[in-house]
Amino acid sequence: MLKKYPKRRIELPDNYLKIYSEHYKSNREGDTSAASLSKKMESWMHKKVAQDVINDKNKSTLEIGAGTLNQLTYENPVPYDIIEPFTELYQNSKLLDNINEIYNDIENVPETKKYERITSVATFEHILNLPTVVAKTCLLLDKDGTLRASIPNEGSILWTLGWKLTTGVEFRLKYGLKYGLLMKYEHVNSAKEIIEVIKYFYKNVKCSYFGINKTLAFYIFLECSNPNIDLAKEYLNNSLN
Repeated sequence: MLKKYPKRRIELPDNYLKIYSEHYKSNREGDTSAASLSKKMESWMHKKVAQDVINDKNKSTLEIGAGTLNQLTYENPVPYDIIEPFTELYQNSKLLDNINEIYNDIENVPETKKYERITSVATFEHILNLPTVVAKTCLLLDKDGTLRASIPNEGSILWTLGWKLTTGVEFRLKYGLKYGLLMKYEHVNSAKEIIEVIKYFYKNVKCSYFGINKTLAFYIFLECSNPNIDLAKEYLNNSLN
């Protein structure tokens, strides 16, 4: 299962590359009708991740893939560190004052740092070296810490129909291009693959669904605890060799 990693992205044609940054940020901020609808639905993912700090804001947090810092509109724990390589997304945000430390990659986070919670919203589907990132979270968590990740149900019929009938139509009308190619470039991991990787490194994984079940759901929330530290270390050591 882990042998397929790290994955590779397909190459985007020049006409996609020209509009990539503009579309990516617009989609993240909900600037279009379809993106606005998606943003409203995605609020479920943000709220699920934030549930554990509703009554306790003093939980050290590391967010993986912080993007435009929109998770901070749902929670405000302290201290709050982030990992985000795409600086253009957050550099002008009014929420920057809430951030303690910013890292470009999880590899840059000192192993001496420990967090009570590590969070991620709609990020794991994008990560080429997902097992490495998940293994690293095991080493960065406090003894009783949790990994809290929300993901789109990539690979399911409902999820595919959802973006095809909304963002897909809007994207074609605006740019005259197929959105499916961009999705293939962006979403390198299916929901099934993400859950498999997480369950490999974490002994306790609870799943919640925005929908009827794991098949008929738009989004999935994963609350993960009791990481297998030895297994994570072994994997990381082997990946270096």
